[in-house]
Amino acid sequence: MNSYNKSIIPIIEAKYDSLTNVEKNIADFFINNKNNTDFSAQNIAKEVFVSEASLSRFAKKCGFHGYREFIYQYERTFMRRGEVTADSTRMVLNTYQDLLNKTYSLMDEAQIARIVQYLFEADRVVACGIGSSGLAASEMESRFMRIGVDIDSLQDTDRMRMQAVFQNKRSLVCGFSLSGETKGVLYLLREAHKKGARTVIFTANDKDIYTDFCSEVVLLASLQHLNHGNMISPQYPILVMIDIIYNYYIRHESYEKADMYDDTLRALKSGIEYDSRII
Repeated sequence: MNSYNKSIIPIIEAKYDSLTNVEKNIADFFINNKNNTDFSAQNIAKEVFVSEASLSRFAKKCGFHGYREFIYQYERTFMRRGEVTADSTRMVLNTYQDLLNKTYSLMDEAQIARIVQYLFEADRVVACGIGSSGLAASEMESRFMRIGVDIDSLQDTDRMRMQAVFQNKRSLVCGFSLSGETKGVLYLLREAHKKGARTVIFTANDKDIYTDFCSEVVLLASLQHLNHGNMISPQYPILVMIDIIYNYYIRHESYEKADMYDDTLRALKSGIEYDSRII
């Protein structure tokens, strides 16, 4: 059985685009560092050619009270990461394992419980995204529709703009954008929020502006800074989070939802049998 360890590297990656150039240099050091060295502010300031004040500002940008708290957490989760020679299969599998570890590090159990409650309370759910994120939105529709959720997925910007008109206080809008910059997704989230809908963005790029129009910001594992991360489907971090939410939702009313899932499965099978008789 695999073990998962909490790390603050995914937090740094999620904040990366909002950092100044100096802070990005600090972030690069901690993301790429493989040596268990002297992490005192004085030593790291010399190592990265920045001031100790810059280290403090960087730590606060990452959500810590200061550099001391940041480095305490960093040292607790630090693991010496040596280069591993592996065949192609192991390279891909190791990358998947890294992504799972990142997902675990970013997990907020209380947040997932709130989103599940939103799903139960919503009269209608909309999941939206473009490209690979749109395929993940379609997968969410397929999964949750089979257990009784009134859900629709949108992969077209024009449809997102039109659907924004119909959202209300009983709606839940889930927007998928790893970059956090997909215009159609952000438009729908903003407009739905104005109409009182609950809104959730799933992204690998944490920005302060999301709190202006999103009920929840769900951080996803980033494919950046991973060896062979370009070999992994960009959908994967989103699908993992959808599976986690789906599992929470099923466990909330396991018997009822399991029966509903079995009913949809029987309906699909009966349709296949009917089509075969016609042929």
